[in-house]
Amino acid sequence: MESVERLDRASRVDRDDSGHLRADLHPDYTVYGVPNGGYLQCVIVQAVHEVMKREGDVIALTTNFVSAPALGKLDLEVEHVREGRRVSFLRVRSLVEGRVVTDSLVTWGYLAEGTPRYQHGVAPEMQPPETCIAAPRVEGMTLHEALDMRVDPANGRWWERVDPTRGYHDTWLARRDGGEEWDTLALFFAADCLWPATVPLGSTGWVPTLQLTTYLRQRPVGHWLRARQRCEVVIGESVDERCELFDERGALVAVSHQSALVRFPEATP
Repeated sequence: MESVERLDRASRVDRDDSGHLRADLHPDYTVYGVPNGGYLQCVIVQAVHEVMKREGDVIALTTNFVSAPALGKLDLEVEHVREGRRVSFLRVRSLVEGRVVTDSLVTWGYLAEGTPRYQHGVAPEMQPPETCIAAPRVEGMTLHEALDMRVDPANGRWWERVDPTRGYHDTWLARRDGGEEWDTLALFFAADCLWPATVPLGSTGWVPTLQLTTYLRQRPVGHWLRARQRCEVVIGESVDERCELFDERGALVAVSHQSALVRFPEATP
């Protein structure tokens, strides 16, 4: 495997000579040449940190994907909507040559530490990652080169046959971008890096995101995440998906929800 640009560098945001925020979208985090939505959220998070310049984290981020940006220069505009002592709200727009490509609402605050009072979500049961098999890879999906993705063979090879009752899959995730353990920035990528949960249902794999919301709940601990990606509903040409990420303690560290388009092969007469 060729070296993958580390995520924090690939999503870096700097100020140009005029003080404007600018990123350079990297080809290592794309789906058939289009920057991945989770990666774009990492860019947005970096822009917010550049503006806030104080302790705290992006704890919630909702992004409307207005159009797909090409690789290369991306301009970012950050607006303070409300500055609070514990929680602040911002709006971030990213633009290519003056054209808006993403429009985001950001919640800035502080992640809690310690044991949750209550946690409904339970990490999926899987064999240890060293006994699991590699998840499928497809040429053109460069974002998966930044990941070690493994699935439990006991749970079935969901990509090999269509099962109209299975709109979910479970995956071990580790980083292969040079980062050792998961951190808060990388969670935004992990929350939108998996195969669509519509693939076991027989979709073509083309699932462009319309809106993505990612919530961070705790700082992750460890090298591996357990991820469950599932469809809430598939109707017509749309799907609602949910992704839950659990760290090595079994703690629910991040959740994402997205609304996306979906395609299924034409029925054979």
